Amino acid sequence: MTFTLLDTQFHVLPMQTRVPFQYGIASMTALPHLFVSVDMVVEGVAVRGLASEGLPPKWFTKNPDTPFELDLAEMLAVIQNASRIAENAAQVPVSFFGWWLALYEEQARWATLRAQPSLLANLGVSLLERAVLDGLCRAKNRPLHSFLRADELQIDLGQIHPELRGMSLAEALPDQPLDQVAVRHTVGLADPLRSSETATLADGLPCTLEESIRAYGLRYFKIKLSGRIDVDQPRLREITTVLLENCQGGFKITLDGNEQFTDLMSFREFYATLSADASLAPLMGNLLMVEQPLHRAHALKDEIATQLASWPDAPLLIIDESEGTFDDLPRALELGYSGTSHKNCKGVVKSLVNAALLKKRASSIGRPLIQSAEDLANIGPVALLQDLAVVALLGIPHVERNGHHYFRGLSQYPDGIQSQVMATHPDLYRQHECGFPTLDIREGLLDLRSVNAAPFGCGIDLDVTQFPTLKAWIMGGGMGML
Repeated sequence: MTFTLLDTQFHVLPMQTRVPFQYGIASMTALPHLFVSVDMVVEGVAVRGLASEGLPPKWFTKNPDTPFELDLAEMLAVIQNASRIAENAAQVPVSFFGWWLALYEEQARWATLRAQPSLLANLGVSLLERAVLDGLCRAKNRPLHSFLRADELQIDLGQIHPELRGMSLAEALPDQPLDQVAVRHTVGLADPLRSSETATLADGLPCTLEESIRAYGLRYFKIKLSGRIDVDQPRLREITTVLLENCQGGFKITLDGNEQFTDLMSFREFYATLSADASLAPLMGNLLMVEQPLHRAHALKDEIATQLASWPDAPLLIIDESEGTFDDLPRALELGYSGTSHKNCKGVVKSLVNAALLKKRASSIGRPLIQSAEDLANIGPVALLQDLAVVALLGIPHVERNGHHYFRGLSQYPDGIQSQVMATHPDLYRQHECGFPTLDIREGLLDLRSVNAAPFGCGIDLDVTQFPTLKAWIMGGGMGML
């Protein structure tokens, strides 16, 4: 299967959060949601592929000294550069993997010359690869998982990691995508835990942790850490109480270190304090893993191997922001980490290759390794659904989801788009009593059958031309409004 790329367009829908989302050094109250559309010809069939991403402050760089306007300008620069490369690499018919590899390698060279972090540079790659994957699926009217299992995209795992030579992608994936996944609810640093802590929002959705548990039947939670024991310990005690009171069927948690520590020994002391607190035993006893406790500048240093080896009762640690290139996961595993995260913003191909590598390494060491599913405030109807489609085909049983919590469903979209979503995905969304589509989370689960059946999760012919073009948004002062 081959294709050519004719044109790439960018449109923006500015979005406001319903409550602030505080994570690490950032507190998000607004962001631009960027749509990337590509006009393609797939074996004679003209089609438009679509991808989107909310562009959040600070996650890609974690630089406290730069204003968001500068961070956003850098994000847009890497995306626009990737679109230029993508178009140049597909002026004549090309296969997906050959095109993707040219895009990935040229973007990496450009980023090196511009001193751009790999994690940020790959945002551009990931958006273009998703838009093209969407177009390929739409042209054939088939879901992504069917292409992957049939190896029609010809993704050569051995070309990325020589140890994977001879391994097919089908060997790394479940036979069928999951029909359901559990929601792992984010507890942000500023999120209220009980109704007594905050005034009730008059927008129809739960606001506090206890309200969310009761409304959605939640059983999995991701708790953000500030890295300050005097702040985190009392808050974790209160979270423990809320979970014990409201999760009668039990619960599981993950902790997100948010890169708050500069060395492993400091985190070890922090973790030991939490583990020694008897009131936190119900929480720590249900801990699945800790995500990225160390800042990316320190997380993959040589001394981590010795320090982890000398910590026999260490929790399972995974990387997230440290994974900028394909070299980073093998490096992390050699140091003693237990895996990495999936996010579509880091790359669909990257997550597929990681799944194969983790399966291969787990088989050789005789114990499971982790590919978790994390969130970047994803919302539908494009970014969220494409991410869920990848989570389902990877077979990850629970996924951090927070876009539905920090944004008021799909209420910021025009009525026509809201109606399209409800007609196409009545299992994933429900019509809220206040008149907008919101995720239909029941007993802590999302139903993904319509996502798995649709071309790359979404399957909606979304008219993004009703949103301002990126150029018009910038000229209108959009970047200064955030």
